[in-house]
Amino acid sequence: MTAIDAPRLTQYAHGGGCACKIPPGELEAVVAGLVGTGLPKGPGELLVGLDDGDDAAVVSLANGTAVVATADFFTPVVDDAYDWGRIAAANALSDVYAMGGTPVVAVNLLCWPRDLLPMELAAEVLAGGLAIARDAGCHLAGGHSVDDPEPKYGMAVTGIADPERLMRNDAGVAGVPLTLTKPLGIGVLNSRHKSTGEVFEHAVAAMTTLNRAASAKALGAGAVCATDVTGFGLLGHLHKLARASGVTARVDARAVPYLDGARQALADGYVSGGTRRNLDWVRPHLEAGVGEDELLLLADAQTSGGLLVAGEVPGYPVIGELIAGRPDGKTLVVTA
Repeated sequence: MTAIDAPRLTQYAHGGGCACKIPPGELEAVVAGLVGTGLPKGPGELLVGLDDGDDAAVVSLANGTAVVATADFFTPVVDDAYDWGRIAAANALSDVYAMGGTPVVAVNLLCWPRDLLPMELAAEVLAGGLAIARDAGCHLAGGHSVDDPEPKYGMAVTGIADPERLMRNDAGVAGVPLTLTKPLGIGVLNSRHKSTGEVFEHAVAAMTTLNRAASAKALGAGAVCATDVTGFGLLGHLHKLARASGVTARVDARAVPYLDGARQALADGYVSGGTRRNLDWVRPHLEAGVGEDELLLLADAQTSGGLLVAGEVPGYPVIGELIAGRPDGKTLVVTA
């Protein structure tokens, strides 16, 4: 199939990538009944579960190894099937890296409208996922597929970690800097791509870059607190980290890096509904010294974004710091 006659995958989805996540406030209400339930009898100790909405579940086994488990899938974020597969795989693997783990094995999760889109395209999506898994040194074996009106792809990933060297979202302390390992702006560029068909190769390059090196450098620098920046945007994920850690996060808006073209895409109106919902969710917890446009960029729903690390990581920009929790309960302060 040539690029000329290939269908535009993003036109078969109501949204795109991690911007399709259920809004964070709604999601927390849905899973509230699953938190704090009785633990089953079985091997291992649950170290990280649902309580603070961390990136993956972690179970410590008796042999001193921690098992890291996660799943992630979404609708097409780009029109190229192979690139979509690569992006979705990198995004799924990122949850393991965000916990300080190493991916070991993954299985595919594929939903496909077989009466609307050729199966050859599905094969290209899977090939893209395999390419990223191989790059990560992660086995990819089988998976599950369903006939679905809307295409979706991702992976369930199992990894391992040292239970004494995890990076959790509830381990932040006041006085440490905040480091961001990828620029923001993926969401607005993807929204522009979906609307116009313009291709942004630098955005694809960012989304397909594994967070493996960033995770290793963070661990090497002694970091114990991190998360990755995906569908809830920088502000959403930082709010969760600060809330779980009992601190307040201060962001220097001038220090936050963005992909080329992101500000123009915002100015031209390419803002997803997911981004606006992210900002609405954090607004009650936010003290802002910047305007609405800047806040929308900081809340921009990312797909396969970078790591947000409590600590200084060599080679990556510091964008703020964690400070003592405020008496008024504000978890976020953004300064100009």
